[in-house]
Amino acid sequence: MKGVILVFAKAPRPGLVKTRMTPPFSPSEAAQLYACLLDDVLDATAEIAKQLKLDAAVAVHPPEACAEIARRAPPNFRIIAQHGHDLAQRMRWALAEAAAGGFSPILLRGSDSPALGLSTIEAALVELETADVVISPDRDGGYNLIGLRRPAPALFHRPMSTASVLTDALASAASLGLRARLLPAGFDLDTAADLRWLAEARRRSTPPCPRTLTFLDEHALWRHATPPI
Repeated sequence: MKGVILVFAKAPRPGLVKTRMTPPFSPSEAAQLYACLLDDVLDATAEIAKQLKLDAAVAVHPPEACAEIARRAPPNFRIIAQHGHDLAQRMRWALAEAAAGGFSPILLRGSDSPALGLSTIEAALVELETADVVISPDRDGGYNLIGLRRPAPALFHRPMSTASVLTDALASAASLGLRARLLPAGFDLDTAADLRWLAEARRRSTPPCPRTLTFLDEHALWRHATPPI
């Protein structure tokens, strides 16, 4: 069986994406930043999928933006629409869709984790040889990647985008008798303050997000980090 890595993405439209960054970002700046994040994540994920012999897919919200995202995505991506009233429902649907396609393992990742790269995906696949669930946590109590050896939709029956998402996922896994493993913590760019994590990653190495870094540099947006960079 072949594994799949599935990117959750939104159309980069003002007012739809990165709303927790506004203010201090304008809605236009937030949407442009997200567009850069999305393009970087799609390119990096496409290369990772090729190297690790995974299928690559992007799940799009809203569904009518599929053609728009298809034009942005590298050619090895399958494009699917997200379905559901909230993120938890949309994640359950995407998991079921991947399982119906015969994929195993199934990796779900966000589109706003610019430093998530090959080493993390490789580590997730290694852990899934013996674990049922693997999670790459964020520093804010959520996670940027979750991998499953087999479908477990009950993991996504709790609210998402809360400070207890990681704790809830681990509790759900335990209640379902699933073996869960944690990878080293990463980060999402959810608020302007989170830019400090990207700056720190940049000081250590070169994150796989050239468009994002260039956009932040050229528009002097690092000043919105906490503390300013």
